[in-house]
Amino acid sequence: MLRMQKVKQALLDALRTALAAVAPDQAVEAAFETPRQASHGDLAITAGMQLARAARRNPRELAQALVAALQQQPAVQRWVQALEIAGPGFINLRLADAARWSVVEEVFADGAAYGRRAPSGRRVMVEFVSANPTGPLHVGHGRNAALGDSICNLLATQGDEVYREFYYNDAGVQIQTLAQSTQARLKGLKPGDAQWPEQAYNGDYIADIAAGFAARQTVRADDRSFTASGDPDDVDSVRQFAVAYLRHEQDLDLQAFGVRFDHYYLESSLYSDGRVEDTVKRLVAAGKTYENEGALWLRTTDYGDDKDRVMRKSDGTYTYFVPDVAYHVAKYQRGFTKVINVQGTDHHGTVARVRAGLQAVGLGIPEGFPDYALYKMITVMRGGQEVKISKRAGSYVTLRDLIEWTSRDAVRYFLISRKADTEFVFDIDLALKANDENPVFYVQYAHARICSVLAQWVERGGDVAGLAQADLSRLTAPTEAALIRQLAEYPDMLTRAAAEHAPHDVAFYLRDVAAALHSWYAAERFLVDEAELARARMALLAATRQVLRNALDVLGVSAPESMTRSQEG
Repeated sequence: MLRMQKVKQALLDALRTALAAVAPDQAVEAAFETPRQASHGDLAITAGMQLARAARRNPRELAQALVAALQQQPAVQRWVQALEIAGPGFINLRLADAARWSVVEEVFADGAAYGRRAPSGRRVMVEFVSANPTGPLHVGHGRNAALGDSICNLLATQGDEVYREFYYNDAGVQIQTLAQSTQARLKGLKPGDAQWPEQAYNGDYIADIAAGFAARQTVRADDRSFTASGDPDDVDSVRQFAVAYLRHEQDLDLQAFGVRFDHYYLESSLYSDGRVEDTVKRLVAAGKTYENEGALWLRTTDYGDDKDRVMRKSDGTYTYFVPDVAYHVAKYQRGFTKVINVQGTDHHGTVARVRAGLQAVGLGIPEGFPDYALYKMITVMRGGQEVKISKRAGSYVTLRDLIEWTSRDAVRYFLISRKADTEFVFDIDLALKANDENPVFYVQYAHARICSVLAQWVERGGDVAGLAQADLSRLTAPTEAALIRQLAEYPDMLTRAAAEHAPHDVAFYLRDVAAALHSWYAAERFLVDEAELARARMALLAATRQVLRNALDVLGVSAPESMTRSQEG
């Protein structure tokens, strides 16, 4: 079977050879771009303009020389219908019909595996969410979860073995505050009372924890379980029960969100296992530290930081970035040479100092380890007003609120529909609309529309199982060519999105495929009397449905087979 990816690779090799012939002394990457408009062709080459700048030659003249060299290549002679020079020196390629139609055949052959690459042998860890068990997950954790899970799915499409990890502090000051807050509730106090602790957590969930503790409940989370003693003065039992209770609550939220983890890593273990002390000793032995005013400092300026950082304060306690360094040493020693951390942009300052510590520790950890995917917080709007408070949490909107107000699909899609490092407004009213204004509805409706047409065709006697043998030469409409080109772009889009940790690219791609499908639907009739034409169009519909499913699956969003569209849409 002819495969579009093999065709593209053959054409890339041909372009590489042609570039070497036209400009043997210039290093220009052989690459194709996708023209903005389908009418301009299937692939575009901009190398002629790059060469012209370097060689100080007329770009159209160089483009003509490159076209002449390309026309000598067997792959071009076989798979390219036309080479056209446009504008200041673009070269547009129009693929031969057989190459273009091969995409549909490839989708049928690969099914759910279309776009996925063979195993790479690379082990990758993605650490995400990593919420301390001190309260319900908020909408920021939701963006973290959607981003991290989609990045994991993207990397898996590239053949990577992906390991999902959740890291949390189970013994810090915040945990002490959680225990004190629960104790206060157990003793009958509530927010606003004169004796209510000033720094206590005020949400209703504290009362729920206290009630469970008093009832001596047993709570089970993914990484721990604990039975309450029921004694309000048993501080350790209160603390352990509260942590287990909230970890269980977080698990429920993440399960509802379709997110799972392979491992939970406790910050306390870095101390109990001696990893923090070992890391500090290594840094001291490497000569990367110094004492000043009773504190121990790390020379992070040697590695590009704007100032040196305190590791151990004068009171003997470590600053928060020291266990971070120890944790990442552990990641590296566990065999993960590729690590991605999903964190809010408020953690931007930790990037340089953690990397500096890892460079200084003397274990050969590569520069730039780990990678970071940083995201900005979101604003929630409802009825034109910002929503800031959840009764359950006391001071913020929770992930559970967002899912209950809209849907899991809407939340997951919306939260990765923009670049992670840009501000985002989650509009509850928009997420509930059943029309084209709602981006997730727009994409899911494209899938449901295809299912409806195929069902009607089957009712008329059509055979879906035989669509792989349809005569695709009947697909001659411009809207069909535009849709086929979108399907062909899917594997390369996945590769780029995975390399850039950019699941928003998948959302953009889904929008483009849906737009191409809806345009085709508006321009052509599918259930025509001419049997072979109808069969060819059903084949393209079925292939499009599969690609939509595959891409939605990367984002953890469902592909419904039926939907109702509101009249206003």
